[in-house]
Amino acid sequence: MTPEGRRGSRYGRLLRHGFTDPESATRLLEAPTLATVRDDALFLDALGATADPDLALVGLVRLIEALEAVDKDAQPLLDTLLRAKPLRDRLLGVLGSSDALGDHLAAHPHDWEALVTYESADLNPGIAEFETALRDVGGPDALRVAYRRALLSIAARDVCGTSDVAQTAAELADLATATLRRALALAEAAAPEDAAACRLAVVAMGKAGGHELNYVSDVDVIFVAEPPGGATGGRSGDAAEDGEQALKAATRLAAHMMRICSDTTGEGTIWPVDANLRPEGRNGPLVRTLSSHLAYYQRWAKTWEFQALLKARPMAGDAQLGYEYVDAVTPMVWQAAERDNFVTDVQQMRRRVVASIPAAQLDRELKLGPGGLRDVEFAVQLLQLVHGRSDTALRSPTTLEALDALAAGGYVGRQDAAALDAAYRFLRTMEHRIQLHQLRRTHLMPESEADQRRLGRSLGYRSEPVTELHKAWRRHAAAVRRLHEKLFYRPLLDAVAQLEAGHERLSPQAARQRLEALGYADPAAALRHLEALASGVTRKAAIQRTLLPVLLGWFADSADPDAGLLGFRKVSDALGKSPWYLRLLRDEGAAAENLARVLSAGRFAPDLLLRAPEAVALLGDEHGLRPRSRVALTQETLAAVGRAEDAEAAVAAARGVRRRELFRTAAGDLIGAYGTEDVAQQEPAEALDRVGDALTDLNAATLAGALRAAVRQQWGDELPTRFAVIGVGRFGGHEMGYGSDADVLFVHEPRDGVSEHEAGKAAFAVATEMRRLLQLPTSDPPLLIDADLRPEGKSGALARSLSSYAAYYDRWSVVWESQALLRAEFVAGDAGLGERFIGLIDPLRYPRGGPGEDAEREIRRLKARMEGERLPRGADPTTHAKLGRGGLTDVEWTVQLTQLRHAAELPALRTTRTRVALAAAREAGLIDAEDAEVLDEAWVLASRVRNAVMLVRGRPGDTFPSESRELGAVGRYLGYEPGHVGEMLDDYRRVTRRARAVVDRLFYDAE
Repeated sequence: MTPEGRRGSRYGRLLRHGFTDPESATRLLEAPTLATVRDDALFLDALGATADPDLALVGLVRLIEALEAVDKDAQPLLDTLLRAKPLRDRLLGVLGSSDALGDHLAAHPHDWEALVTYESADLNPGIAEFETALRDVGGPDALRVAYRRALLSIAARDVCGTSDVAQTAAELADLATATLRRALALAEAAAPEDAAACRLAVVAMGKAGGHELNYVSDVDVIFVAEPPGGATGGRSGDAAEDGEQALKAATRLAAHMMRICSDTTGEGTIWPVDANLRPEGRNGPLVRTLSSHLAYYQRWAKTWEFQALLKARPMAGDAQLGYEYVDAVTPMVWQAAERDNFVTDVQQMRRRVVASIPAAQLDRELKLGPGGLRDVEFAVQLLQLVHGRSDTALRSPTTLEALDALAAGGYVGRQDAAALDAAYRFLRTMEHRIQLHQLRRTHLMPESEADQRRLGRSLGYRSEPVTELHKAWRRHAAAVRRLHEKLFYRPLLDAVAQLEAGHERLSPQAARQRLEALGYADPAAALRHLEALASGVTRKAAIQRTLLPVLLGWFADSADPDAGLLGFRKVSDALGKSPWYLRLLRDEGAAAENLARVLSAGRFAPDLLLRAPEAVALLGDEHGLRPRSRVALTQETLAAVGRAEDAEAAVAAARGVRRRELFRTAAGDLIGAYGTEDVAQQEPAEALDRVGDALTDLNAATLAGALRAAVRQQWGDELPTRFAVIGVGRFGGHEMGYGSDADVLFVHEPRDGVSEHEAGKAAFAVATEMRRLLQLPTSDPPLLIDADLRPEGKSGALARSLSSYAAYYDRWSVVWESQALLRAEFVAGDAGLGERFIGLIDPLRYPRGGPGEDAEREIRRLKARMEGERLPRGADPTTHAKLGRGGLTDVEWTVQLTQLRHAAELPALRTTRTRVALAAAREAGLIDAEDAEVLDEAWVLASRVRNAVMLVRGRPGDTFPSESRELGAVGRYLGYEPGHVGEMLDDYRRVTRRARAVVDRLFYDAE
């Protein structure tokens, strides 16, 4: 065959063996140094079996050239390559996976001999073997070289499949232990006086502590020190001085040891030593005594710190002191699940980790992203901390061992555990191979196709490595996302469903422990609910067993999981036979989460739902939670009234529409406040305005229906007098809350030929009947009508004619009535009459030249009197949302005084809405922009507090609840995480205190 033919044949063979640049590979193979191996079929097969044959060949050529430069002879290596398959596979496997280890071999060519031995002990080396390999190291650079030499053998076993990912991670942790011990010995040799002055223990944490280290990872440690031969308890006098000296000496040793491992020189670096898991983190001392550690953990430590201590193990230095530390903190670790908000603390930390990932990297994250390694680790640690209190078999610091123990004990379903085990091994192997390439700390999927190809081939995907890699990654990540939360909840169902024999299950005690950790106040009742929902072999029970693991997680993420589960049982009992109900929750992604949020957020919305459970269908409709228009609501209400036989039935139908729409509004508000997987948290002010508009429109439609029913009952189609309902207060301002009454004025105008007396009797009868019908005791919430803002208040006529209003306002009107009329708006009845009434009152509420000094003094006097007399006895004026400092009345009276002064000249101020008027005053320069922002923030916050109290307690209130669960639920609605109610109250006081300072200047003219 001609040379060209041989080259062409070799070119094809190289392509078939996985080379991507066969031309460059051909040139390298033609080099004289490879003459003895270039045509060896086994040699080419071995290259083709590597992750990156091109990289492996380049690395081999570099190694041979380095040997020839040093020894003038590389033949021993080439001969061994041909004769010894283990070396061939190991060396080429490493060179084809790691550019960084190829660099190491080029710099230290004789280290290839570390891969020759193939003894049985070499297959599973431990700390002792690695210590032996590092024993003769005489300095930091020599340690770095020896570390890389040991790393070569670990990487070789890994890429050749001799070690699985768990064994590789354990070997890396053992090598780290031996390396830290040698680094500490070097530091002690450099400062023998410091070594003699202290006992220093290095305690491994994180992946190093769990025997599951990566190729390139920070090695997390905690340092503990005591005087030499001293006790670990309290000291005094000279002993205390000795303790201080010991700490200083230990700190110097620890810092030197860290530098040896972390510094970068011509021989590279080993890895950073990270001591930030110590008490107080970076702000705390690097080294503490044992008693100082314990004092911190007993008083100040957060939940995550006990979670981190789960992996603590003595690693280097004084072994006895290290074990004393671990023995002392271990009981605290297993009591962590008894802390308030334990589960939510852990889950919040996980969410914060995900939120901190840059958006551009989220889809490439193997470790921290959804469906990543951290999801598995957090879920396993959560279960360990809950059940490890009573079952010591669960206390392994190694994730896969702990997962296996959880499955063996029935704490996790075996199928779920097997799926997570497989996913975790796959993801860790990906992470290892990515880091191995350049020996860089990263958890991101590489972006280049070449890097992804090498990664895919290293995992065994040869035909379409990139495509197969992504397919497998998506599959495993999806399994983790699906299982990591269900892992916590599914065994609870297995414990009560009693479907199959022969499987380990949670004991009743373990199930109660888990529910308590989730925040259930009555775990026994929760277990009864689960049993009622999930037991049996019916299709309904099977669907419930699919839904409940997810629902339980959402309930646990609320302030009242018990109420959520109880509400779900009641709704399921009511709708269980409806074929669409469970199908809706199973198939409509958002419906189940929406229902869980609504049921566990308080009493108001669940009470509405349980009165008519079919409203749950709204939760699965993409547009189902959007408020409907007033026109649509009025049309539906009047149609329902028209179909009824009598007034009471008519208004019952209208109140039924109102109840459903109240639920729609409340559910949408709660889901927007909490946020879900599909719905981002809403901007508070926009959400408040939406609720105010929705409730105003709904109540206006309900009044229109009640008016139609009352008129039709006695007079048929037409009342002897025209009749209109005017909304005032929050009703007229479109600022109604869930607990608001409907503040109204009733106005009428006799029809032609009808006497004033007859018209007045008819108007009074209609107004009285409307009030009666709307508050009849039924299963639907009443709509209370408050007409106390009418002329002469409770002593005046309930309904007046337009002319009577005109006469009264012309002769008797006082300034507070002009102020009240600022929020007057037609809401129901005769629109023409309503328009004439608004025309009548405009000169009173928008007086030319303003109200005058005497009227302003009277307004201030009334406000001061209200502050002194109307605040309930015992109420805290700093947190009363309506009458308290910087609350609703403070802001509203300030805005209304501005309207009385300037609305005659500035049409933009002629609005019934507080926030719109405030914005107009700011635009006109009447209120400084910063002051307007302060007032707006306080008004929005106070209004949301009142809504939150109603949603949580099911009854109106102006103060924060005193019961802890209710207070926590108010906090969740306002956007505060569990355990942060103190912060909520502090924020409320701060915001309203600033608002009161503005009110004092603008309303009271205080300097």
